[in-house]
Amino acid sequence: MAENTNERTGSLTGLTASEAQEFHKIFVMSFLLFTLIAIVAHALVWSWRPWIPGPGGYAMIEDGLRLATSFVSLKG
Repeated sequence: MAENTNERTGSLTGLTASEAQEFHKIFVMSFLLFTLIAIVAHALVWSWRPWIPGPGGYAMIEDGLRLATSFVSLKG
């Protein structure tokens, strides 16, 4: 029988060292990209509506409810 020159018995994953390094590089880059997108998304949501309301509270929600209530009462 021919001897297998591509030994894959050295790791639990079955990857060679160069394959593992390539996978690690792709994994780290995709994780950093995901983290960057998440940070930008959180910053945009924070600028739209802060998680900790100011002294006036969430006035925008109250104004929206008041507007919806007046609109519904006009139809009926």
